[in-house]
Amino acid sequence: MASFEPRGPSLTTDLILERDGAVLLVERRHPPLGWALPGGFVDPGERVGDAAVREALEETGLHVRLTHLLHVYSDPSRDTRRHTASVVWVAEAEGEPTAGDDAAEARFFPLDALPSPIVFDHGAILADYLRFRATGLRPDPLV
Repeated sequence: MASFEPRGPSLTTDLILERDGAVLLVERRHPPLGWALPGGFVDPGERVGDAAVREALEETGLHVRLTHLLHVYSDPSRDTRRHTASVVWVAEAEGEPTAGDDAAEARFFPLDALPSPIVFDHGAILADYLRFRATGLRPDPLV
């Protein structure tokens, strides 16, 4: 049987977890280095929402509950390693984060004092989230 080589973008998922005006970010242990939303690649046979919950637990130690689907981001330049499409969720969780897996650190940052650099397109995703939170309007469907 021939092996299957995907020809399209790799599917990923990310999540925004806000608490008391601060958002959870993870410091990446591997390039590209910087701060990112918790998330990662969807495994074969895995539902996207299940992947988001799994990735959050692996990277932050938190058991999250997904509350909203924010948007799907698919700009071919969003990840310099390869073309990815990310399903981005809004979530909630109790407890304090602890870094794990490929996260060197996991902590909450005030939305008006985010660290630098924020990698991938996660700065734009956070800006979209702030607009969504303020207005209820979701990002343009052609992002």
